[in-house]
Amino acid sequence: MPQQGQPQDVLAPPATAAIFLVVTVRPGGEDAVRGLLPDIAGLTRAVGFRSPEDGLSCVTGLGAHLWDRLYGPPRPRGLHPFRALAGAVHTAVSTPGDLLFHLRARRPDLCFELARQLMSRLAGHADVADEVHGFRYFDERDLLGFVDGTESPSGPDAVAAVRVGGEDPAFTGASYVVVQKYVHDMRGWNALPVEAQELAMGREKLSDIELPDERKPSNSHVALNTIVDADGTQHQIVRDNMPFGSIGADEFGTYFIGYAGDVGVIETMLEKMFIGDPPGNHDRILDFSTAVTGGLFFVPTADFLDDPSPRLALASAATAADPPPTSDDGPPDDGPSGDGSLGIGSLRRNGTS
Repeated sequence: MPQQGQPQDVLAPPATAAIFLVVTVRPGGEDAVRGLLPDIAGLTRAVGFRSPEDGLSCVTGLGAHLWDRLYGPPRPRGLHPFRALAGAVHTAVSTPGDLLFHLRARRPDLCFELARQLMSRLAGHADVADEVHGFRYFDERDLLGFVDGTESPSGPDAVAAVRVGGEDPAFTGASYVVVQKYVHDMRGWNALPVEAQELAMGREKLSDIELPDERKPSNSHVALNTIVDADGTQHQIVRDNMPFGSIGADEFGTYFIGYAGDVGVIETMLEKMFIGDPPGNHDRILDFSTAVTGGLFFVPTADFLDDPSPRLALASAATAADPPPTSDDGPPDDGPSGDGSLGIGSLRRNGTS
């Protein structure tokens, strides 16, 4: 039985530059992907060796449909296409994506060179569906002016939040990641008084202090992104969002990237944001920020990228002994079930105090 493998660099320190590449693989391109995956660590070392102090890293995620094409069943238990959410006012869209490359460093040229090398290996076999170059903005702020990522856990809590555990023993140590590109209405946002912005966010803008419960609206971003069980256990994810923008295109936004060991935690957050809690009470930030992409990926351990066969064999044996519930992917843009629930099941495993 494989031991827990070495995780990818999901918990890399905050970077000052990032590239987010979402890639679709053409029919017949599977062998090119199989050939690339074991070489990604070596490519990252080769590029990063030129400036090791700048901390180049690459996290690779696999989409559900590409997994089926590469490996067949069974999938990791939480892997499925991103499920679109259609609320009364706002929609979380689902967009194509087979591979995610999350590149981070303290220098943008390192990210750029590694991205170039990766896509050179996939030339003629894959296409870039979305490419976003992110940057650090002042003291970890987004372009709305607020500090981003304050509630991301650190240390052992971060490890517990992002790692798959014993519920899927073939893939212990792996993670899930959800990405969304949000484009902001900066004129509308900047027209709000600072106090109104703080009520929408649920934090003070300058100090980054969370508003007290008696002042924090139920539709604030902070309130709707807090996931607490009936027993008081809070469930967390690790975010590594980054701002992006183009002056000439007048496009400014935030690239959301959230890692979790239980993707249901992120899906619950998104359901509360877009559908509302209760339904109709959507995240106020969405009135100024539109999700234009959406994708869900499995982040295997580094040893899986080198050689997937031991873990695939274990997964097949585990599935034969204990078949998982039937998965109903539907098309990639399927919305929630008729009762407004995503049917994500229990959130017990990823609890942090």
